[in-house]
Amino acid sequence: MHDTPLRQTALYKAHLALGAKMVAFAGFAMPVQYTRGILHEHHAVRRSVGIFDVSHMGEVEISGNRAEDFVQKLTTNDVKRLVAGKAQYSAMCYADGGIVDDIIVYHRGEYYLLVINAANIAQDIAWMKEIREHYGMNYDVSIRDVSNEVSLLAVQGPRSLDTLQKLTQAKLENVAYYTCIDTVLADVPLLVSRTGYTGELGFELYIRGGEPTVRTVWDAILDAGAEFGIEPCGLGARDTLRLEKGYCLYGNDIDRTTNPLEAGLGWITKLSKDEFMGKSALVEAQKRGLQRKLVGFKLRQEKVIPRKGYTLHKDGQNVGIVTSGSISPSLNIGIGMGYVQIDYAQIGTVIELSVRSQYIPVEIVRMPFV
Repeated sequence: MHDTPLRQTALYKAHLALGAKMVAFAGFAMPVQYTRGILHEHHAVRRSVGIFDVSHMGEVEISGNRAEDFVQKLTTNDVKRLVAGKAQYSAMCYADGGIVDDIIVYHRGEYYLLVINAANIAQDIAWMKEIREHYGMNYDVSIRDVSNEVSLLAVQGPRSLDTLQKLTQAKLENVAYYTCIDTVLADVPLLVSRTGYTGELGFELYIRGGEPTVRTVWDAILDAGAEFGIEPCGLGARDTLRLEKGYCLYGNDIDRTTNPLEAGLGWITKLSKDEFMGKSALVEAQKRGLQRKLVGFKLRQEKVIPRKGYTLHKDGQNVGIVTSGSISPSLNIGIGMGYVQIDYAQIGTVIELSVRSQYIPVEIVRMPFV
């Protein structure tokens, strides 16, 4: 039972028309898969092109004369490296170094656009306001939640460029990884960024407007991609695609009990920059040395699915826990991510997965898996 009705994206009716199986996700009714299934959608993205409705994601605009200073203190990455049109993957941390959320920061010239996880929208915005107050920037920084005004489509796969190029005058091959441009696509003004959560060539489209506007873009992309066998894709394929690339999912692989260093996100954690929220705790954690680490592992026998919450063992001792797992559609074997004690985190180490009172050998491997 849902106390509050599930929210619908602008494409809800389009999903139903395509035969999507809808599920509750972060307060939204979202497609988990369409009629041809997760495997088919996964392979379409790896081999050709797929389109996702990810309009449940949150968007926040940060503006004001101290916007850069604020985002610098709010996030772990170095915002000063950004120029207008560039984006960076980043995170927000609590004072103890735990992760509030992983985000994308876009430098939009006059303001910053922060893209946040759907399940975290309310807590993230409350946290931003707390940080604004903590650093005494209440009058210098505006925090505007525009999540309800923006729809987001992800077009991913080797043929994503060919598909979208039919619909715009902009030279999309000139849009570098983690950069964005304002353009017109399918006669609709929107923001196109070369980003995504699949590890393939791909673009994300930020669209302002109601159902007819978003539907126009969605339908045009499906038409343009028809010759390449484009598939609408749901949350199921989104999860297997990101897992094969070793991308963290908030609520699984990272949360307030994990810090970016142990999660393998040291590359977006710039401890050399000036004060930011969580910095002193992270510097301290680095000094002490990591106690555990997020690793990727591969099963050595078929048809066993490592699920979130399963424990990892060595010589009868519990040495870790699975945070994400699935059968990899590309490798046709069980793969997963999890935290293990630092002594067992080396590539090539063999430990055991506890599955219904059986111990199945797994090998720690380098990510990405694919």
